[in-house]
Amino acid sequence: MLSRVANSIYWMCRYIERAENVARFIGVNLNLLLDMPSEKDQHWLPLVMTTGDQELFEKNETDYNQEAVLWFLTFDRTYPNSILSCVAAARENARSIREIISSEMWEHLNNFYLELMKEESIKMALQDPDRFYNIIKMRSHLFTGLLDSTMSHGEAWNFARIGVMIERADKTSRILDVKYFMLLPQADLVNTPIDNIQWISVLRSASAFEMYRKEFHNITPRNVANFLIFDKNFPRSIYYCIARAQVYLHRISGTPPGSVTNSAEKHLGRMQADLEYTDIDEVIDSGLHEFLDNLQRRFNTMGGTISSTFFNIEPQITTTTDKQSQTHTQS
Repeated sequence: MLSRVANSIYWMCRYIERAENVARFIGVNLNLLLDMPSEKDQHWLPLVMTTGDQELFEKNETDYNQEAVLWFLTFDRTYPNSILSCVAAARENARSIREIISSEMWEHLNNFYLELMKEESIKMALQDPDRFYNIIKMRSHLFTGLLDSTMSHGEAWNFARIGVMIERADKTSRILDVKYFMLLPQADLVNTPIDNIQWISVLRSASAFEMYRKEFHNITPRNVANFLIFDKNFPRSIYYCIARAQVYLHRISGTPPGSVTNSAEKHLGRMQADLEYTDIDEVIDSGLHEFLDNLQRRFNTMGGTISSTFFNIEPQITTTTDKQSQTHTQS
């Protein structure tokens, strides 16, 4: 497979997964505002802070109100990680490899982009944001379903799935980090009903609430973090995503499990081993925020390693803080 094709399909799927997860990220805030309306003005600044993109936001805005933040994270074409920017980038990648992907995938992605460009989408996002961001998530799910059901599961599909898994693991770590970084600034609220509501919101933002309740009866910070980081069966947990990405990587390279032939396999294998031999008690003792922050840096490094190993393209990475989502520009 041409490295250009592999690069495009990998990034096409990363961008769609990123758009979905931005919608999930916003969903955490929207769900919390239903229970804490008196604090609504305090929740939008931290949402931008956790992306690390304050500087970009403040180029055009100074007031962190709901309308300004939703526009920035959803429709701002000058912001490379907005939902519209991600869908546009995914569409451009798909356009360049139309002979590789199925016609159903292209048509769905093209319609997704065209719908987002309509003025009606902007009105819905501001007037009925819960419905709008649920639609974004459903469109992403449909694209993933088309990927799995209409493409041969060969090299191209494996590159696509690696992109999905790495992006998903990174964003699950960020959704979890939101809780510590912004959702509960007051220590005296720990273990209160408000604290419980916030943890439920975190689970729902990862579509994990029902599956969590099948395994645990009570909502506790330790169990929520354990489930979203270490669960081996839930498809949005960090461990599950890393383990599956490792499988797809070995299918591409043909390397037997347990051995490595390139730096991408080594890096991903080390991440999986570190998670395998770490438990939630160690994470809490060392600091959940610090653990997640380190994971996010390793995910950023992993993206560059995969690019240099398989695509022979050096990614251009712009970083404003350690917490900023990395922006890779394809040449």
